[in-house]
Amino acid sequence: MISAEHDRALLEALRWQIEAGADEAIGAQPLDRTAAPPAAAPRAAGGLAEAPARAPSAAPAPDKPAPEQVAQPRPPASLASASETQASAQRLAAGATSIEEIRQALEAFEGCPLKATATQLCLFDGNPQAPIMIIGEAPGAQEDRQGKPFVGPAGQLLDRMLAAIGLDRSAVYITNLLYWRPPGNRNPTPGEIASCLPFLERQIEILQPQLLLLVGGMSAKTLLNRSEGILKLRGRWADYHHPRLPHPIPALPTLHPAYLLRQPAQKREAWRDLLSFAEAMEREGIGRAATKPAG
Repeated sequence: MISAEHDRALLEALRWQIEAGADEAIGAQPLDRTAAPPAAAPRAAGGLAEAPARAPSAAPAPDKPAPEQVAQPRPPASLASASETQASAQRLAAGATSIEEIRQALEAFEGCPLKATATQLCLFDGNPQAPIMIIGEAPGAQEDRQGKPFVGPAGQLLDRMLAAIGLDRSAVYITNLLYWRPPGNRNPTPGEIASCLPFLERQIEILQPQLLLLVGGMSAKTLLNRSEGILKLRGRWADYHHPRLPHPIPALPTLHPAYLLRQPAQKREAWRDLLSFAEAMEREGIGRAATKPAG
């Protein structure tokens, strides 16, 4: 007979998996990784597996086929599909003239496979008229449910970080590199990033913020075209360039709040980044949001 204590242990284990992001099944049947591997194929005498019988060889091909018989090489289907997806994303993004039209374009876009597994589109939060744009990486479980970026524990920490330099969500525009949650919060593939990037570039082009805060290594490396990790990129100002922008936009990479929740000792480095960002706000003449009284 199963005890109540055993049931509680199972529920605690299930709750831990959900909090860790393992909240989706990836197969119809469970996989027993402790089972013995299947038996190897029988070997012939001498220790070598029997080779399958060979089919009769075809007649040798001519040394030099006629020019009209030479087929033109075609790109692999995966490459052709990626190119078509990128072209479709760029076409839809270019046709948008407002953030609402960006939303409509993303809802019509079928080139990102994450759309099929996510609950809903997660585009932005905050103020589209703000001079500061904050760009994260991808939605998590709570963002997927609410349709807004940075609303889970990492978002609550981001709110406190912004408040420390006199900002709130009315003074910033917050979005992500990706607009649909990767299953289980896994890292997105390069193809998934490439399919969403034109819509982010178009948002920056439409809003033309004065400053960018790039939260996390994925957004920093993608927008700045760098290969270093976030621990090397953080705190180092760089310019975001795009051909359709009238001028580069200063951008500061910093640590993602989700990383800071796992590594609290790194909050000191994030605070240095925030102080640097506050100094840039003063240079750009960007006022701080009015802070609410405690309580």
